[in-house]
Amino acid sequence: MTTRILLADDHALVRRGVRLILDNEPDLEVIGEAADGAEAVTLAKTDPPDLAVLDIAMPRMTGLQAARELSRIQPGLKILILTMYDNEQYFFEALRVGAAGYVLKAVADRDLVEACRAAMRDEPFLYPGAVTALVRDYLERARSGAGIPERAVTDREEEVLKLVAEGHSTKEIAELLFISVKTVERHRTNILSKLGLRDRQELTRYAIRAGLIEP
Repeated sequence: MTTRILLADDHALVRRGVRLILDNEPDLEVIGEAADGAEAVTLAKTDPPDLAVLDIAMPRMTGLQAARELSRIQPGLKILILTMYDNEQYFFEALRVGAAGYVLKAVADRDLVEACRAAMRDEPFLYPGAVTALVRDYLERARSGAGIPERAVTDREEEVLKLVAEGHSTKEIAELLFISVKTVERHRTNILSKLGLRDRQELTRYAIRAGLIEP
């Protein structure tokens, strides 16, 4: 059977290159391309894929946010995160949202095809550095008796944080998320308090570090 793939990345050249890699394989076929996470969710609802390959930092909705939503609306969907970030924080968050693998763009020509096939076999795909991070984290938690840490902010707070960092006004955020202006203000206050931040500039820097927006 041919695996039907939805590809999401905000850079057209990257999508073109990744599509060439995937479409060159007889068992893989890209059926849709999205420029951001929100578009990926919309396309998946219209024509459900077998596998979604998502970049992390995209406008409107990140790959991690899209992965959470796609897992909710299509529980059987396999998800791969394709990213330029060799970063433990993003890696663990990708696992948290249900991704089957984490592939670096720098070695996509080597790893992506095998990652797609592994995902469809219900097998995880982790690049060597990620395996090291996972084992190190597990051993540290086992020694300390700690569990998996909770995320600093809720899903809704993360959506608000991303939109604030992208420069949207409170009113615009309320309209985009279909919530009241007062609710947006409350979320923003909670975010600042939880993260120990003071203003939009610090929120933006945090959003960049967290992979919600690109620098």
